[in-house]
Amino acid sequence: MKRIITYAALLTVVLASGCSKDNEPAAGSTGLTADHNNIDISQISSATIDKVKSSLHIAYGHTSHGSQITDGMTGLVNFLGTEYAWNNGGTDGALDLHDYAMSGDLGNPDFTQWEVETRNYLASHTDVNVIIWSWCGELSYASEENVNTYLSLMSQLEAEFPAVTFVYMTGHLDGTGVSGNVNTRNEQIRNYCKSRNKFLFDFADIESYDPDGNYYLDKNANDGCYYDSDNNGSLDANWAINWQNSHTEGVDWYICGSAHSQPLNANMKAYAAWYLWASIVSSKY
Repeated sequence: MKRIITYAALLTVVLASGCSKDNEPAAGSTGLTADHNNIDISQISSATIDKVKSSLHIAYGHTSHGSQITDGMTGLVNFLGTEYAWNNGGTDGALDLHDYAMSGDLGNPDFTQWEVETRNYLASHTDVNVIIWSWCGELSYASEENVNTYLSLMSQLEAEFPAVTFVYMTGHLDGTGVSGNVNTRNEQIRNYCKSRNKFLFDFADIESYDPDGNYYLDKNANDGCYYDSDNNGSLDANWAINWQNSHTEGVDWYICGSAHSQPLNANMKAYAAWYLWASIVSSKY
């Protein structure tokens, strides 16, 4: 069953914009993992989207892989309309999201500079109330200690800036499967967030499933959505391309930028991002 909303179905949602949705983040929730389970954007009411745009001021630091989220969000505006508009400053009723707000990513140029960049940014942007960073490929070789450093620095920032929501992130898939280092480090981050009720954007989990819920991490899927279809050690198929080819472009999915990957991957990350924003406002505003 498809979880991605079609344009026709969205019209029904818009007409009922004040209604609550079955899977919409509950008011008062205190933590959320945005993952492949949260890609049905029809579950977010227009009233909640309006609240997101009036409440959140987001700064996003990333390099190329992280652009899949914001490129997907840009494509979503073209696909479903200006209700999902965003820009730096939130002009014309858009979501205030500063893309590339801080230089580097969570592992570039090292595993700690992002924290310095965050402090410097917050010092000069006191209106910002959401900070989100992504990884590039660093979790493929990062140690447990490296990730512990990341988690510790995030915890310190949360303590020092209680009015700011800090969103945690997993790293993209690299074709090494369930037993690979990147999945081990991602599990370290997931377990930390789950046990402490943190907001997590599970980048890797979204890359592990197609919109119908079929699982590919155990088939050594990578960030480009290629996977080993016959267990012979070769990444010989692509779940995103296959899904796109069997569904209608402009109805079931949309063309957009998706660095290192396929448009469908960025579509799904855009949907999950809006679910994340909705969860933050449902929890805190």
